[in-house]
Amino acid sequence: MFDPVQLRTFLAVSQTLSFTQAAHRLGVRQSTVSQQVRRLEEAAGRRLFVRDTHSVELTEDGEAMLGFARTILEANERAAHWFAGTRLRGRLRFGASEDFVLTRLPEVLERFRREHPEVDLELTVDLSDTLHEQMAAGRFDLVLVKRHPRQPQNGRLVWRDRLVWIGSERLRLDARRPLPLVVFPAPAITRARALDVLEREGRAWRVTCTSRSLNGLVAAARAGLGVMAHTRGMIPPGLVPVPVRAGLPELGAIDVVLLQGPGPERDSAARGSAEALSQAILAAGDRLHTPAGPDGQEVQDVIEPGQGDFVQIP
Repeated sequence: MFDPVQLRTFLAVSQTLSFTQAAHRLGVRQSTVSQQVRRLEEAAGRRLFVRDTHSVELTEDGEAMLGFARTILEANERAAHWFAGTRLRGRLRFGASEDFVLTRLPEVLERFRREHPEVDLELTVDLSDTLHEQMAAGRFDLVLVKRHPRQPQNGRLVWRDRLVWIGSERLRLDARRPLPLVVFPAPAITRARALDVLEREGRAWRVTCTSRSLNGLVAAARAGLGVMAHTRGMIPPGLVPVPVRAGLPELGAIDVVLLQGPGPERDSAARGSAEALSQAILAAGDRLHTPAGPDGQEVQDVIEPGQGDFVQIP
């Protein structure tokens, strides 16, 4: 009933929330994306997106279609691998920012290892900027990293999110004192963005904790040492966005992209493995930025008035 090509197009739009970005990822024209989404909506008999000139959002039926589309495409991929008669093998050097490793990426990697047992997967976890540099130096076959929308638009967009200020519910901010910051060391993207917007707004700040480990920063933020800039869709358990009433400047959008190594310098086995893992990550992209808490439920990302003491002291 549902065409796999149309389902892949639907997933690309749902993850990027952009028909233009989906077309770029899939290597087709925007008109083709629109046509395939329209045909899928006709097949389903339901509207899957609400869209205007400025935004694209999933409808309730679109949210339901996400699960069905993933299941159908994953079954289709397993069948294709089974009957193709070819097995991927060799070494795949994969790098990922720690943000993603702490979400559902391990589930994707586990499934990839199960489906391609002869691929020797080497995982490196580091800062996005460091992974960008090492990728350019030829040390990886594939990386999953953050990218500023104003950076060169290379790679395949997995999803687009925005950065927000987060911290402990019990943290109290004093507008008369420098903003306490919990940050990665330079040249981390989130650190650079946080300092840039604060400098432009003329807001005083001080670094209260620096760590290359996201776990270290999260522990410091939970302890109330300060606030940190973080991707809204991957807020760690125990931390919440700073309310708008705190008056902190907007941090803007951030892209999560997949970058593959230069073709001529990589053997066919590495290219095949990198492409297979890329497809697995792209198919699961909408799940990678909805982390679950300890009880398996989605982490609450909004604090309502009265739930905590996270306020700006006048």
